[in-house]
Amino acid sequence: MTQPLATSVVSSVQEVIGRLKRSVGTHLFGLERATDDLLIALMARGHILLEDVPGVGKTALAKSFAEALGLSFRRIQCTPDLLPADIVGGLVFDPKNTEFVLRKGPIFTNLLLVDEINRALPRTQSALLEAMAEGQVTIDGESHPLPQPFLVIATQNPIESQGVFPLPEAQLDRFLLKTALGYPSSSDDVSMLALHLGLRGGQAERPFQATKAGTTGADDDRPDGEHTFADLAVLQSAVRSVQMTDDLLGYISDLVRATRAHADVQVGASPRAMIMLANAARAVAVLNDRDFVTPDDVQQVAANVLFHRLVLLDPATSALDPDTWVKSLLATVNVPIEDVSR
Repeated sequence: MTQPLATSVVSSVQEVIGRLKRSVGTHLFGLERATDDLLIALMARGHILLEDVPGVGKTALAKSFAEALGLSFRRIQCTPDLLPADIVGGLVFDPKNTEFVLRKGPIFTNLLLVDEINRALPRTQSALLEAMAEGQVTIDGESHPLPQPFLVIATQNPIESQGVFPLPEAQLDRFLLKTALGYPSSSDDVSMLALHLGLRGGQAERPFQATKAGTTGADDDRPDGEHTFADLAVLQSAVRSVQMTDDLLGYISDLVRATRAHADVQVGASPRAMIMLANAARAVAVLNDRDFVTPDDVQQVAANVLFHRLVLLDPATSALDPDTWVKSLLATVNVPIEDVSR
């Protein structure tokens, strides 16, 4: 049985979350929901698939998170001629020492942005499977661990149909969440234009400068935006300490089983999906300053965790709004009555 979060730990976690959100939101507008989804993926140690039209800030959001947490960051632009070795690296001959040496690919990083993943050939897409599942890659028969933490943020354009290769179910199932960014509001548009055109009044906000990993110091001594690996460890530890009742675990199980029995579904959510849904719900609880999960937390992330994992009988159903579809699914599952007097 996990121990509930101490009050001091909860306070520390919320300070970290607040600083991180402020840091990311300094130059990005209208991405609050996507920011929360990315935080959930980070805390639950999962990967995330961002599906949206070009130009809404997918790459900028990923880079902002890497900077805000002081993580190493690499970007891969997928094209049909991209090879697996271009991602993981390979052995190259060193004429000076007359031997083969390992040249590491861009996958050896903390946060890997895989842009337009569905433009890569399936063979190249599969090069990510071992890394996403096990945190390692195999090169010439030898396994090489990846830096930790390791997070893949993949993007794809939902309106493209020419020269793309849909992700297989096995790869989709490796992503904790699939989410969209959407367009900013009109007021966010104005703020964005003012920022990028240099029209914001007053002194420009200081850009983020990460502290070295391993350094310590009181949080109060660090300005907003300065983080270390220790901050991420605090967040991930907080998620592991969040409580879940047996009734709520049963609710998650019933919800996942309901996907397998649904009339629209050929292949429902897997046991891995069930575990990821629970972890994502725990991360939502931390975001909401609680050390226990409620049914609302599960429902908040159910669409993003489950919908992209389902194999639907009618491909046209895939174009439906995930929130609307999963909401109808949620209505078929009994919600446990949670004790809110905690």
